[in-house]
Amino acid sequence: MEENETLIEGRNAVLEAFRSGKTIDKLFVQKDCKDGPIRSILREAEKCDTIVNFVTKERLDQLSTTGKHQGVIAQAAAYKYAEVEDILQKAAEKGEAPFIILLDGIEDPHNLGAMIRTANLAGAHGVIIPKNRAVGLTATVARTSAGALNYTPVAKVTNLTRTMEELKKQGVWFVCADMNGEPMYRMNLTGPIGLVIGNEGSGVSHLVKEHCDMTASIPMKGDIDSLNASVAMGVLAYEIVRQRMGGK
Repeated sequence: MEENETLIEGRNAVLEAFRSGKTIDKLFVQKDCKDGPIRSILREAEKCDTIVNFVTKERLDQLSTTGKHQGVIAQAAAYKYAEVEDILQKAAEKGEAPFIILLDGIEDPHNLGAMIRTANLAGAHGVIIPKNRAVGLTATVARTSAGALNYTPVAKVTNLTRTMEELKKQGVWFVCADMNGEPMYRMNLTGPIGLVIGNEGSGVSHLVKEHCDMTASIPMKGDIDSLNASVAMGVLAYEIVRQRMGGK
């Protein structure tokens, strides 16, 4: 956890953060702490559907920057998350077919920041990330996005496939990046579309891939077999841009 400015330490500070409505991405609690204040914090975390990690005191000591964690550290988001409905509303306000980026398990904050920046420049109406096994909106993400987070809504969802099912009811089609897919230049990527990019190492998960309508590959001529996740997202996003502009 490299972003000290997103850490909240100490029982009173963490409890106040929850009660004030601050967005907490993760909560780290000492395994053997079960007293009243900790139980109060855990109740607040449950209300907010916050990820709770029970760790050793040694792990908390490593994370702490103050040395006064009192058995609990919260990792707060640097930016407030949007709702999926906000993304659809943004598309409607612009009179455009929804163009949404879905990121399945991006773990590197620099990658996430770069992807949000590219999403903004490509005219995507928003980005959706999963709650589990993925980086949230840390200060590094905010800095790497170069201001794009001020304009591009990012929604965080508990279940990516369920969100995809709901968006399909709104007419959105999904295309995921995969080396074994159809070359992107042969595909119709116009209309309401969700572009799904997978984890830096393992790619799009099997279950998420099953919920995609199309699988697109990027033609490659070099000696290695894959692009960085944020670069792959940029290439595919701009093919969508090209087709939305009429192929010009």
